[in-house]
Amino acid sequence: MSTISLNKTKRAIIIGGSLGGLFAGNMLRTVGWDVDIYERSQHDLDARGGGIVLQPDVVEVMRRSGVAVQHMDLGVPSRLRTRWRKDGSVVHQGPAPQTQTSWSLIYSTMRGAFGREHYHQGKTLVEIKDNAEIEQVTAIFEDGTSATGDLLIGADGNGSTVRQLLWPEAEPTYAGYLAWRGLVPEKEVPEAAKGLVGNFDFANSHTEDGGSHILGYLVPGEGNDTRPGHRFYNWVWYRTADDGTLADIMTDKDGRARGFSIPEGKLRNTWIARLLQDADEFLPPNFHAMVKATERPFGQAIRDLTVDTMVKGRVILLGDAAFVPRPHTAAGTAKAAFNALVLAEALQEFPDDLSAALQAWEPRQLMLGQQLYHQGTRAGNHLLFRR
Repeated sequence: MSTISLNKTKRAIIIGGSLGGLFAGNMLRTVGWDVDIYERSQHDLDARGGGIVLQPDVVEVMRRSGVAVQHMDLGVPSRLRTRWRKDGSVVHQGPAPQTQTSWSLIYSTMRGAFGREHYHQGKTLVEIKDNAEIEQVTAIFEDGTSATGDLLIGADGNGSTVRQLLWPEAEPTYAGYLAWRGLVPEKEVPEAAKGLVGNFDFANSHTEDGGSHILGYLVPGEGNDTRPGHRFYNWVWYRTADDGTLADIMTDKDGRARGFSIPEGKLRNTWIARLLQDADEFLPPNFHAMVKATERPFGQAIRDLTVDTMVKGRVILLGDAAFVPRPHTAAGTAKAAFNALVLAEALQEFPDDLSAALQAWEPRQLMLGQQLYHQGTRAGNHLLFRR
């Protein structure tokens, strides 16, 4: 790969406008790059979504992007970590202070920092041309338009089109279980579940029908509101399901096959009833009450993805486009933030040699991705399959 010409403003094309793309876009701007983000959805991605544990690398990306993090309520703190038995008694409780936030809060904050002028929606990637002779790469979109730059970043999630085009051998695999999820407005938390509010809670069980692992915590509410009484209780319940059961769950109330994710309001009534039935069988009374109070549960299949390389020419993979660690690591968002932080540092260290920058960037990202992949796989297999 040739070097970039001196005194030339470098341009990055980012495919994917979710958190990974916004982390990378904001960080590359801090080292003098021009950046355009291309998102396939025609609509803003800001939605209630679910909760995530706030990690230092995410805060650091926000800080370097110009967000006044010291003046923001970035999430909701929890004080204790508690593990419950099926009968409602406590197995263990101890101090474990941490902060939980929401996908929505991080997305809206990073989207605001990036601005709208160079964030393009309704752009579906169909082809990539790495033009080695002119030291540039071109993205071609379904609508006939194209974009050319010095670097193309595939930050388009676990279903990445960039990966499918250039890494066709790397495909996510189903792990054998899914995550049921739900959000309950704090004011609507039932009396039987109020003891969960303010802490980080778990409950595990295992029967011949498979494993069960549930956890929950408070996250910001509508409009990213962190005031007491205005927050959401976020629960995540992992349950085993074979391929046929998963396909049935992911067929929505309109008969549409959703693949690996069923959004809020689309779960069929038969599965809502089954969810409540299973909650009665597997969960402690407090978590059972919380699941029962959830108006619109949703779910996603747990899948594994790993790659052997994240760089091909002037194209790289970032975030979940490259590695999808299981959520037990609580590090998926932080991984994308770390990818973006180190990429910006490498491009700053080698401002006129893209090849050297990417060679410096890639090894640590592969090491982190593999580490989280193995850590998450071990945790999930132990919790759900006793392996």
